[in-house]
Amino acid sequence: RQVSRLHFVLYCVGFLHENGIQPEKSLQQIQAEHLIRYFQVNSIGAVLLAKQVLPLIKHGDRSVFASISAKVGSIGDNRLGGWYGYRASKAALNMLMRTTAIEYSRKSPKTLVVMLHPGTTDTGLSKPFQRNVLPEKLFSVEKTVAQLLNVIARLQPEDSGQFFSWDGSRLPW
Repeated sequence: RQVSRLHFVLYCVGFLHENGIQPEKSLQQIQAEHLIRYFQVNSIGAVLLAKQVLPLIKHGDRSVFASISAKVGSIGDNRLGGWYGYRASKAALNMLMRTTAIEYSRKSPKTLVVMLHPGTTDTGLSKPFQRNVLPEKLFSVEKTVAQLLNVIARLQPEDSGQFFSWDGSRLPW
């Protein structure tokens, strides 16, 4: 079905591991083709989507363009290192969306652009890394969706271009 206007767009594509690609634990594990894959999926797709939906989101009503990011994409919060490609691609996503928020503020002033950290969600993406996650910090897909929709519902115009955690707190860049 074709529509002429959108009020909510969610970029929720992400990749952490596949076909022999695993998060790097050291510099020696970094491979250019793996880094390119991380950026293709985790960063570039979101800004291309923002480019394509601008005509549909550019109207007089409040609208939201949200991207699922990850806390590990926070440069200021990086205390453990590792996961070079995933971290860098999520940091790039945050910068691309922050820059998009600035352009959208001129071209579609009622559109809020935000990045969201969903927490550790019980999906195939997190399965191999769940053993050290406390049970109360491992969220079902349904709980994650409810938490993120709650954050989105509380957004104010000044929140555009910001990075939020699942609980509504702002995350550092």
